Amino acid sequence: MARPTPLSGFPEWLPDGRVVEQHVLDTLRRTFELHGFAGIETRAVEPLDQLLRKGETSKEVYVLRRLQEEDGDGADRSGQLGLHFDLTVPFARYVLENAGHLAFPFQRYQVQKVWRGERPQDGRFREFVQADIDVVGAGDLPYHYEVDLPLVMAEALGALRDIGVPPVRILVNNRRVAEGFYRGLGLEDVEGVLRSIDKLDKIGPEKVADLLVAETGATPEQARACLDLAAISGGDAGVVDRVRELAAAHGIASELMEQGLAELRQLIEAAAVRAPGVVVADLKIARGLDYYTGSVYETVLVGHEQLGSICSGGRYDTLASDGKQTYPGVGLSIGVSRLVSRLLSGGLVRATRGVPAAVLVAVTSDESRPASDAVATALRARGVPVEVAPTAAKFGKQIKHADRRGIPFVWFPATEDGAADQVKDIRSGEQVDAEATTWAPPAEDLWPRVVPAEA
Repeated sequence: MARPTPLSGFPEWLPDGRVVEQHVLDTLRRTFELHGFAGIETRAVEPLDQLLRKGETSKEVYVLRRLQEEDGDGADRSGQLGLHFDLTVPFARYVLENAGHLAFPFQRYQVQKVWRGERPQDGRFREFVQADIDVVGAGDLPYHYEVDLPLVMAEALGALRDIGVPPVRILVNNRRVAEGFYRGLGLEDVEGVLRSIDKLDKIGPEKVADLLVAETGATPEQARACLDLAAISGGDAGVVDRVRELAAAHGIASELMEQGLAELRQLIEAAAVRAPGVVVADLKIARGLDYYTGSVYETVLVGHEQLGSICSGGRYDTLASDGKQTYPGVGLSIGVSRLVSRLLSGGLVRATRGVPAAVLVAVTSDESRPASDAVATALRARGVPVEVAPTAAKFGKQIKHADRRGIPFVWFPATEDGAADQVKDIRSGEQVDAEATTWAPPAEDLWPRVVPAEA
């Protein structure tokens, strides 16, 4: 067949890259479990009407249908399925279906692929891996979880610093601050204003001001006030005072805004103690999806801010409800594929090798292959990952085969009765006698490791 043409937006890492991705996932999973989050997995598809009920997502959803399904007029979506574009909407459905079997507050983490039909670009894919954590309550959910979750993420991402991942900065805001301020200005289309403000980094303040006037009915003065609010940022509680000063200048007195400011202060002060320098209040953080109701978060890699947010989320009060009971929650999602893509393309990290095997057992002849297999079996029984050479080629060729695959040791079975087996470190050339029942490689060579690129 002809050589296939790659599909853009569907990353497929080489083995070395896969080692990096697995290390990232294992580190995140371990941190989440240390904080008591239980792992779950949901199905890849959801009813289309559920996927489309929140936020501006209709252009992103991939519809699932059989090849020979009869075409309809497209108006009736009942029964149609779509691939999930995030893990929050499926989780809300999961909570509703299993509420009778869950203990609340329910803490879960979830690592799965999601699909979005958007234009591929640096760090943006059509198919990618997300890692989410959420806490959901039944009826209510204490505010302290809005403080705890970004700090869990800060710890999880901080645990990757030793392999060369840059430090992160978590930008936080509170929807109640924004909504109280906008309504105090006389703007009623709060969701529209938030969607416009969410585009600040992409299109700049002048175009956002034009959007606010054209799409939300704001006057130029109101638009300027919204941009002034969005310009406020800082790593201490002084941010709260600056918002109050701006509100006072516009004659705004809002209980909702004050509630949001009190919550924002609590988050900033707690973060200053538990993760100094990591969490920064940034009043332009809006998050485009309209199910967020309280704290909202975006996370950037320091020095790689042009990549955009690698981890985002927020508080949602009404995403999950069965009409009788409401399940409010707060969650964050890491774009694992976006992070790994930058680590690899930026040459920030590397895998010590792309294959699990630490040892290649050489084969002296086709007739003696069982002896090589026996050595491999004995090593594997003791937890040493091993390959057996594919052919009984000259030892020089077998050593080159190991070198091409990144395998650091080659094992030579004895060819004479009473002689000892030998193992060679092909990097240093050192060769010593060895017994398969006792020998092991150094700990740093037992499995592939991820290290800083310069190491």
